[in-house]
Amino acid sequence: MTLSLFDIIAVLLGLSAVFGYVNHKLLRLPHTIGLVVIALVASGSIVVFDWVFPGFGVSGTVRATLQSIDFHATLMNGMLSVLLFAGAVHVDFGELAARKWAIALMASAGVMGSTFIVGTGMWFIMGWFGLEVPFIWALVFGALISPTDPVAVLGILKTIRIPRLLEAKIAGESLFNDGVGVVVFTIIVALAVGGAHGEVGVSDAVLLFVGEAFGGALLGLATGYLAYFAMRVIDEHNLEVLITLALVFCTYAIALHTHLSGPIAVVIAGLFIGNHGAKFAMSENTREHVFQFWELSDEILNSVLFLLIGLEVLVIGAAFGYVGIGLAAIPLVLAARWISVAIPIGLLAVREKFTRGAIATLTWGGLRGGISVALALSLPESEYKPPILAATYAVVVFSIIVQGLTMKPLVARFVAPHMSEEDENGTDAH
Repeated sequence: MTLSLFDIIAVLLGLSAVFGYVNHKLLRLPHTIGLVVIALVASGSIVVFDWVFPGFGVSGTVRATLQSIDFHATLMNGMLSVLLFAGAVHVDFGELAARKWAIALMASAGVMGSTFIVGTGMWFIMGWFGLEVPFIWALVFGALISPTDPVAVLGILKTIRIPRLLEAKIAGESLFNDGVGVVVFTIIVALAVGGAHGEVGVSDAVLLFVGEAFGGALLGLATGYLAYFAMRVIDEHNLEVLITLALVFCTYAIALHTHLSGPIAVVIAGLFIGNHGAKFAMSENTREHVFQFWELSDEILNSVLFLLIGLEVLVIGAAFGYVGIGLAAIPLVLAARWISVAIPIGLLAVREKFTRGAIATLTWGGLRGGISVALALSLPESEYKPPILAATYAVVVFSIIVQGLTMKPLVARFVAPHMSEEDENGTDAH
């Protein structure tokens, strides 16, 4: 039976509601983490049922349904634009600007440094497990796993209380390093696939990075200002909500067709509308409706995305044979994350003050999520894809469940004892 797009949406929303209800009544975990846990349990139950009663072929049917959903296209060419804009529109630009150098360093040099640390480590790990993987393909894994996932990060930030400037630093870095990470991933995959045929050179890669990143930022600023201008001359909340929705989809579509960074474009547009636009182009009534709309959109799409992350375990199939590589990747990624956070903060600490516990919080709070899974699934079929998928899924599941559930006690241990002083001063004191 072939499911229509409407059928797929109905199934995903229905499962999100049912699993969310079960989590709310029984598990009482943070909503998105609960959805991943229940979806993983459901996936495991389907596999066990199919093993006990092979004649029913339940896992095959479910797997075929999931494979009809192109996870990469669904997230990267659709859901991501809405989720990034919804996250950016709620970020205070003033607090973001107060930590601009830390955010810029971690979202650029931090991501690229982590890519090479993880890639090098993964190359040795795969060799230790008997896999002869070219170094460039190990770097592919480093590129897709190094950027933190803004959807996962922002979802966790809603459940804990931390100083405002530290929250802005975590949120801002996750929003921007996502865009940078996707560009770096695109370049390294192009080098891995086309480099052997002399199709892609280092100069081409540099031009691609500069063009996509800075071009995306300029596009987001231009479309954001256009929407701001339109909203400034009217006062009709329904129409202004529609304008912001059109802004998101049109900006991302233009970016895709002009080979610019769509994630960076919508983040810039979201920051512009959420700050300058909200202050000068919206009435109080419009602000309330716009922010409520994007908050609700964020919650719904977050639910569907984290449900899919849990269910996609049924699709990765052959990757289960590389579970050892996946487990070894977890401490490697955490170590690379610590280095990519500690070095920028250590350099900037000479002239700036940072929250006590900032390095620990930023390291453990650098969650990976659907974007890493989508990028791994988008890789061309090769003998290198299954181990990369296994490592990606292991890191993402550990990140969402273990790191996500332990963020609150970590903040209580390293940050909370100093929050009263920081909240009084409005700064994140050293």
